[in-house]
Amino acid sequence: MDVQIIPVSDQGQAASRGATDFGEYFLYFSFFLVVSALMLTTLFFKLGIEQRAREVGTLQAIGFPDAGIRRLFLAEGVLLAIVGSLLGLVGGIAYAALLMYGLRTWWVDAVGTTALTLHVSWKWMALGALGGVAAAVVCIFFTLRRLGRSTTRSLLAGSITPETVSRKGAKAQRKAFLGRFAPLRETFFAIGSSVAGILLLIAGAFELIPRVAAFFGGGVVLLVAGVLFLSSWLKRSKKPAIQGAGWWTMARLGFRNATYRPGRTVLCITLIASAAFIIVAVDSFRRSSTAAADSKSGTGGYPLLAESLLPLVHDANTPAGRESLNMNSSNDAVLKDVSFVNFRVRPGDDTSCLNLYQPRNPKIVAPPASFIRDNRFTFQSSLATSNEEQANPWLLLDREFENGVVPVIGDANSLTYVLHLKVGDELVIDHANGPLRLLIAGALSDSIFQSELLMSEKNFLRLFPAEEGYRMFLFDVPNRQQTAEVSTVLEDRLSDFGFDVVSTDERLADFHRVENTYLSTFQMLGGLGLVLGTFGMAAVLLRNVFERRRELALLRAVGYNSSHFAAMVITENVLMLCCGLAVGFICALLAIAPVLFERGGRLPNLSLGLLLLAVLLSGAIASLVATLAALRSPLLPALRAE
Repeated sequence: MDVQIIPVSDQGQAASRGATDFGEYFLYFSFFLVVSALMLTTLFFKLGIEQRAREVGTLQAIGFPDAGIRRLFLAEGVLLAIVGSLLGLVGGIAYAALLMYGLRTWWVDAVGTTALTLHVSWKWMALGALGGVAAAVVCIFFTLRRLGRSTTRSLLAGSITPETVSRKGAKAQRKAFLGRFAPLRETFFAIGSSVAGILLLIAGAFELIPRVAAFFGGGVVLLVAGVLFLSSWLKRSKKPAIQGAGWWTMARLGFRNATYRPGRTVLCITLIASAAFIIVAVDSFRRSSTAAADSKSGTGGYPLLAESLLPLVHDANTPAGRESLNMNSSNDAVLKDVSFVNFRVRPGDDTSCLNLYQPRNPKIVAPPASFIRDNRFTFQSSLATSNEEQANPWLLLDREFENGVVPVIGDANSLTYVLHLKVGDELVIDHANGPLRLLIAGALSDSIFQSELLMSEKNFLRLFPAEEGYRMFLFDVPNRQQTAEVSTVLEDRLSDFGFDVVSTDERLADFHRVENTYLSTFQMLGGLGLVLGTFGMAAVLLRNVFERRRELALLRAVGYNSSHFAAMVITENVLMLCCGLAVGFICALLAIAPVLFERGGRLPNLSLGLLLLAVLLSGAIASLVATLAALRSPLLPALRAE
């Protein structure tokens, strides 16, 4: 008798760590959100400093040194950053608790359990808070450097502009001279980023590096290049004069207003572009709830799948087998043209996304030789070398590899996200005769075989002789309108074997439901980015209106009315919205190009509709706030200041 000792406790603890660390994925997708938040922090702090320019000028006039003033504002910024980090910790816990509640209630079908609880690691919370404070302090420090480059006179007048610097003589003039070339410098970096992004796309297209990483990286680099091009365009020194009359002229004047503070405009464009990039890119991986019925689809063209608790030792495709299984009566005429595909099964851990734990001993099934010859399903990648194997990668299961490894085939999703393997890797599992080495010879593309690994029947009988009969079945039903009736008859006739028949569409939809649930949680990060973009646009438009209140008062005095102001503010907002959406959307399409081609070019229509709706609403709110501020600006005091 063979005796095998299994370290149950160690295996249980290892499996409890889970198959995939979704915290890493949240960190990756949060990168744009974190950068956007830091830019927004810089913007608001800069706006606060500009509003208190007279206070800074007064402090300089009564003898406070520049370093002392910077320390004063830096201490204020650090205090605000600490308070903000503490509020962020509370918000993070609330956000995580909301996600856990959703997984226990709204999305319970995706995880299959209600026993999920929120675990808070105070160590990582403290590190995150300190990191947030440090990042905010760095942003504030670079903002405060501008204080030393402005004269006391300009500060007392309420202006902080590097162009007014005169106290540092030749050094300031040199910086002003170099500042004139800022648009050219940004154009140069934009061209370099574009070339790098295109090279990444070409490398991915020719599979010189992994396609997904190449295209996603190329999309991100091109996103940076697009923002740099827009920044250099907004900062150009030569601007043609605006002439004419009518609404188009007012719109052009609104576009020109976007160049008043180009850094602020670029910040808003970056926020919107990043949010659009995340939402469109993530939604492209969303799976459809319906599956195709052809032999190369995820169902292989089989409408039904069944599993039994007890093995069937008879082949139901033969008259003798049907007679032995009591399926030869006149009442079973519906089964006359139904063909069975019998799979041998070695029980083990579920390797699909439905398993919350890390599988240590995967389930293995063995299809018959006829299934291999039929060449159904689609392969994402394989170790096929000969023309015959490339035409039918299932033949890899019968190939004899060196070093005694046994070839198996799995689903690409399960291999990547659950088993963390790729084609060509080896998986070692426990066996009665010692460790068994399995070679991943092929990866199926989005199939119903996400819960198991497939092995040839010859190798299965050699390695697992104790597993008799068949316990998994696929059914080819010529008349698909009889699928429900066939399912009922099969479960009735084979109830003694614990026969459970499910639709292959339903099985594949269960896998997709889990994937789509996690994608929805990732898209919420893009929604937060849109919220930041809304606040950023409102702040920029409002600040621009306040800074140009003397100009607007003069325009009102010479005959411009409220509708003209509204047109200028709205067109300025539309410019930021359209530029941000265009850059984010186009770069996202380039990043997800492999997925689009794999799925026939289907665009994420639902997400785009929601994105446009959210952006339009946010833009309308920002424009309304800025317009009301412009109309309520006092006319006479502003004209006296002018």
